[in-house]
Amino acid sequence: MARRAVFVDRDGTVIWDAGYPRDPADVAVIPGAVDALAELARRGFAVVVVSNQSGIGRGLVTPEQADAVHDRFVAVLQDLGVRIDGAYYCPHAPDEGCSCRKPSPELVFRAAEDLGLDVAASFMVGDKPVDVETGGRAGCTTILLALRGDPGSHDADHVARSWEDVTAAILRPEVGAA
Repeated sequence: MARRAVFVDRDGTVIWDAGYPRDPADVAVIPGAVDALAELARRGFAVVVVSNQSGIGRGLVTPEQADAVHDRFVAVLQDLGVRIDGAYYCPHAPDEGCSCRKPSPELVFRAAEDLGLDVAASFMVGDKPVDVETGGRAGCTTILLALRGDPGSHDADHVARSWEDVTAAILRPEVGAA
């Protein structure tokens, strides 16, 4: 039986958005993300990052800088008790015409194949409508994390104002089934 996952955008969702992150010291976790992801992992969800990193394709971030930021991100979360099961990044600029850039669901499907995940039983959490669109195209339940006010136009299944809201939206069906 395939495992459920929580697919998460990275910048603006799990860590504060630092623009085009080049410095590992800029990795700062959003309050509530660690507790939520740790709880979801305890409940059997895989935690998978799916993120556009167009700074690489635009020449603003070197692949080595991107790797250093990713390594720091993983280390910080691991030090706080959260293991990332997989991380899938699109390094292309928007005009490159790649097939992996969100809102394409390709990275979600690649992760599902690599990690044995049930996409239809999974969730996509992100801070932008493109994250919602990605999850919707993949067949996930979508959650828009609106930490900074009005989320604007979106088609999310749920809107969360905090990571606590995210956890509640994901676990709500389990509570009713218990």
